[in-house]
This record gives sequence, C-alpha cells and structure tokens, in this order.
Amino acid sequence: MDLLLAFLPLIIIIVAVVLLIVVVRAGVKMMWQVAEPNEALIISGFSRGRADTVDGMEFRIVTGKGAFVIPGLQTVRALSLTLNETELQVNCVTSQGIQVVVEGVVIFKIGDSTPFIANAARRFLGQQAKMESQVYNVFEGHLRSIIGSMTVEEIIRERDKLASQVRSASGIEMEKLGLVVDSLQIKDLQDPTGYIQNLAKPHIAQVVMEARVAEATRNREAAEKEAEAAALIADAQSVSAIKQSAAQANAERARANAAQAGPLADATARQQVVVQETQVAMLEADREEQKLQTTVRKPADAKAYAQRTEAEAQKAADISAAEARARKTELEAQANATAASAMAGATRVTGEAEAAATKARGDATASAIKAKALAEADGIKARGEALSTNQDAVISQQLAENMPAIVAAAAEPFAHVGQMTVLNGGNGVNEMVGGILSQVGAYLPALTDSLKKGKSDVRQPPQP
Repeated sequence: MDLLLAFLPLIIIIVAVVLLIVVVRAGVKMMWQVAEPNEALIISGFSRGRADTVDGMEFRIVTGKGAFVIPGLQTVRALSLTLNETELQVNCVTSQGIQVVVEGVVIFKIGDSTPFIANAARRFLGQQAKMESQVYNVFEGHLRSIIGSMTVEEIIRERDKLASQVRSASGIEMEKLGLVVDSLQIKDLQDPTGYIQNLAKPHIAQVVMEARVAEATRNREAAEKEAEAAALIADAQSVSAIKQSAAQANAERARANAAQAGPLADATARQQVVVQETQVAMLEADREEQKLQTTVRKPADAKAYAQRTEAEAQKAADISAAEARARKTELEAQANATAASAMAGATRVTGEAEAAATKARGDATASAIKAKALAEADGIKARGEALSTNQDAVISQQLAENMPAIVAAAAEPFAHVGQMTVLNGGNGVNEMVGGILSQVGAYLPALTDSLKKGKSDVRQPPQP
C-alpha cells in the first residue's frame, strides 16, 4: 500500500500524458483536412487567399494535400473535380431555312488550375447539379448560332468542324464558369422535313443501280464460270472416258494377243520352217542344176559340138574331094576333047563331068546333114540318159528356173488390189508371204508330177 502511494504521482502523470496525447490526436484529426485526388477543398473564414488568387478572394483552395482548419473559425467544403456530361438535343435552322435537330453530348469538368476552381467555387459550390443545365444553355445558343450559318450538306460532311467551332465559341463562357470541355460529339442530325432523306435518294438510287448492275455482272460472271467449269468437267469426263476406252481396248488387245500368242508363235515357227525348207529346196535345186550342168549337159554339149565339128570337117573334106574329082574329070575331059577334036565328044564329056561334080556335092551335103543329125541324136540320147538316171535333178532345175513365174502366178490375186491394210505389222506381212509360199508349196507336187509325166511321154516314142 505504501508502495502504491509512492508511485501514485507517477501513475497520474502517465495517465495525464496519455490523455493529452489522445486529445491532441483527436484535435489534430479534427483540424487536419486532406483533399482527395478528384476534389478541391475550399477553406473560408479565418484565412486569406494567396497573392496569385483571382480578384483577391478571401478563401483558400487546397488540392492534392492537407491543411489545418480551425473548427468554429474556419469552414471547409469539397468541390468535385470529376467528369460530367450533358446530353444535347437542340432544334436549329440552317442557312437554307431547313429545320434540323442536333443531338450531341458534352463531357466537361472543373478546370484543374486555381482560377478555374475559384470561378467554379463562386458559382457552383454546394450547387454542382446546376452545372449541367448551365452547360446545356451555353452550348444550345452556340449550336443554333453556328448551324444557322451552315447548310445541311456542310453539317453532314463537316461534323468535326461544327464541333470545333462550337467549342471555340463557348470557350470564354466556359472559362468564366470555371469549366473545361473535354469532348463535344455530334451524335445525330434529325430532319423533320425529310430534306436529308430526299437529298439521299439520288445517291441511294445511284447506289442501288450500281448494286444491281454489279449483282447482274457478278451473276453473269458466275454463270460464265459455272459454264466454263461444266465445260471443263465435261472435257475431263470425255478425256477420262477416252482414256478408259483406250485402256480397255489395250487390255482387250493384250488379252487377244496373249490368246493368239501360242497359235501365232506356232504359225511363225511353221512359216520360218517353210521358208527355210523353201530356201533349202532352192539351194538343192541350184546344186542339182550345177551338178547336171557339170555331169550331163556340158559333156553332152561337148560331145555334140565335137560331132558337129567332125561332121562339118568331113563335109568340107568331101566337098573338097568332090570338087577335086570334078576338076580332075573336067581336065581329063578337056584333054580328051582336045585329043579327039570333036565338039560332040567334048560336050558329052563336059556334061558327064558336071554331073559327077553335082553328085559329089550332093554326096558331101548329105554326109554333112547326116553327121549333124547323128550329133543331135547323140545329144538327145545323152539328155535322155541323164533324164532316166537323174530325173528329179532335171525337174528341180526346171522348177528353179521357173520359180519366179510360179510365185508371180500365186501372187496374181493381189495385183488388182489398190490399197491393202495389213494387221499386226511385220507379223501380218510375214503371214501373207507365208501364205503365198504355202500356195506355191501346194502347187509344187502337182507341177512335179506333170513334168514327170511329160518326160515319160517324151522318152516313149509313139507306137506305130
């Protein structure tokens, strides 16, 4: 208890200090006023304005900071610096006497500088709701004045110019009110008389006409493109059909060629065999002909030539002997005639000599004819013997000699053909030639039999 009494003065002092601090803080809080960023504090009463204030005003303006206000001696009120807007709908008359209704919006605020805030505080402090009507009245008058000097066409084309002129014209009045226009927009222009609508009709008609022309042009171009596309599709389908037909024809041709490959190969092989056999036969005929020439004909011709030469030599010898005898007889007759000296005897001797010479020449001619006949008979006999011993060689020789005529006769049906189309290219030509050679081969046995029969008839003389 004594201890408590000892510290009681200290406790009282501490409590007093705390109370003093609380009181001072509360008092400072009551006296210290801070302005918000979007407002200005207007302090009036026990204060004076600064030297730069307008017209020596007797109040302070505080923005963006705090200030001490003595309760009971000073009054503080806030002036909002936020944006405000006013809708405009003004009936105007243009320079053409046409009534129009202009609709717009004005966005405004109290200016940030001290003169603007001072002017706004004098006029709107505590009555900021009246700012909209004041701004409406200012802009209504200026809109009517400016639109009265413009035509409807100018208003339509130059809305920015109209807004700029209205802002410039209202700038001084707005400054006196402490207001600043942030934006003025002309939203709409109504035409109760229908002038704007009628003004637009020619342009609308022109636009409608151009639109219809453009639409017709586009429709025509679209129809042309569709026709071209349809033509291209038809061409593509035609080309595809042609290609498919060609492919199908090639496939059919390939199948036909495959089906004919075996018979065609056999026919080609047979044709080649026939050609080779024909060539072999022709070579054999040539060989037999050469053999016949060497072994039969040339010896027979040589023998016949020798016999003819001997006969001619014999003939010449006989003629020479006959002439010699005739000459001798003639000389003897002349000698006898000279010795007898008788004309009759000489004439008779001369006739006998001539008769003997004529007979000698006849004998010589007969001997020559007989020798030639014997030589020809020997040649025929030699050929007959050759024919009897090697009949096939002789016939082959004759066939070989006449082979071009036989082949020409077999090809005679083609001589009157003006133009001939051969299928399968070279194979078709080979088949045609092979057919001709086959016909010739078919004729050869008959020709051979005919020649053998004729040779037999020749060898056998007719019976008496």
